[in-house]
Amino acid sequence: MIRSMTAYATVERATAGGTLVGELRAVNHRFLELGLRLPDELRALEPALRERIAARISRGKLDFAMRLRAPEGAGALQLNPSVVAQLSELALDLDARFPKLRTELTELLQFPGVLQNTAIDAAALQAEAMALLDALLDQFVAAREREGGKLAAVIGERVDAIAARSAEARALIPLIRAGQRQKLETRLAELSQPADPGRLEQELVLWLQKLDVDEELDRLDSHVKEIRRVLGQREPVGRRLDFLLQEFNREANTFGSKSVDVRTTNIAVELKVLIDQIREQAQNIE
Repeated sequence: MIRSMTAYATVERATAGGTLVGELRAVNHRFLELGLRLPDELRALEPALRERIAARISRGKLDFAMRLRAPEGAGALQLNPSVVAQLSELALDLDARFPKLRTELTELLQFPGVLQNTAIDAAALQAEAMALLDALLDQFVAAREREGGKLAAVIGERVDAIAARSAEARALIPLIRAGQRQKLETRLAELSQPADPGRLEQELVLWLQKLDVDEELDRLDSHVKEIRRVLGQREPVGRRLDFLLQEFNREANTFGSKSVDVRTTNIAVELKVLIDQIREQAQNIE
């Protein structure tokens, strides 16, 4: 199934060090461009996170953010009893020597070791972060595939319309050739001087050959088959679709340049409109 390049996903995961929250969003881009925002505790994990994302995503401008939310109650101040006891003994000793000495509470709290910080197991937190990323990528890819299914349906409708216009042109070409031949013969019959029948036949054949569009219609039909095959693949197909649409456009232009009838001219215009509509959708595909 094809994937859209635009998607959004978010996942939360409870850990011993707090709640990890991951967000991943993407918009269209020609290549893969990845921006990361990580908490200080996970800065060292950035190369591994980039590698894991690039293994699952090939195109798009991605913004990945991970936050670590402290566990409930973790914000309460915790004193180090041993350090506080030592400072108390020191304060009593100094008070006897310097009765007028006063110490502010804020200064006391800034003394190294007075406030305790709960130690975070870095290795365990990194393992949790990678597990969260895997779950986030699963959700993100699923969202891309759902959107890609909608794009594939829209493109499939336009491809069916191209096939119908090609079949319509095939049915018209013999009638147009016969009409052009009849028109030329009528004009020649009106000439005051008779022309050499052999030379006229030769010129008519050459003229009709210039208007031959069977090859263009054959290539259009071939491209229709290929784009239907591509839409059924699971790997990224955006660049392949870009190439196919260039080929579609080339055949439609050539077909239109050879048109000598308003009906085939209209078909050529419709083909180009359909191709442009497919191109607009294909720009959203990974």
